[in-house]
Amino acid sequence: MKFSYIILVFMLISLSGCTPMKAIEFKDQESRFVLETYFEGETRAWGIFEDRFGNLRRQFTVDITGTWDGKRLRLDERFLYSDGERETRVWEIEKLGENDYRGRADDVIGWAVGEAFGNALNWRYDMDLKVGDGTLRVHFNDWMFLQPSGVLLNRARVSKFGLEIGTVTLAFKKPAARAASRARILASSQPMTGRRS
Repeated sequence: MKFSYIILVFMLISLSGCTPMKAIEFKDQESRFVLETYFEGETRAWGIFEDRFGNLRRQFTVDITGTWDGKRLRLDERFLYSDGERETRVWEIEKLGENDYRGRADDVIGWAVGEAFGNALNWRYDMDLKVGDGTLRVHFNDWMFLQPSGVLLNRARVSKFGLEIGTVTLAFKKPAARAASRARILASSQPMTGRRS
């Protein structure tokens, strides 16, 4: 009994020492993810939802049309689930500064807030998630990481009352016809290295 108590105390101390990952930790990454640049035009994503035990619950694709007017990004997302269900979500996202964003969608509660540094974006929001015939209010802690190939990897932890209930994993890719020009745009936004003034 005493041994179990010691292990429990050690685990709690270890957990309390953990600090959440911050987007600014990725500021020195060579690839630079600019939300409005990446999502302007057409994008496709493939995703899965796993419950907290790692069981695969849903698979889906998303076709996204992005429109950037210089201040706001509108994302029209069309979901198709493997069981044939369809869903639409429209995001209206404002760029608040070099690294900060906020956005709204119909099923999002209040504002979603995001920070982008280097190749990473952290996006946090509460949502009424459709479950069966009802909804469940949950929190999303969403991380996106731009890869050198132009593929954007996304992992979102879904929680309720601070307890993780599942994860959503997505891979985004631009259509092949636009991939080469998009890669050139992304490359041209990279800071020059190796030069000293």
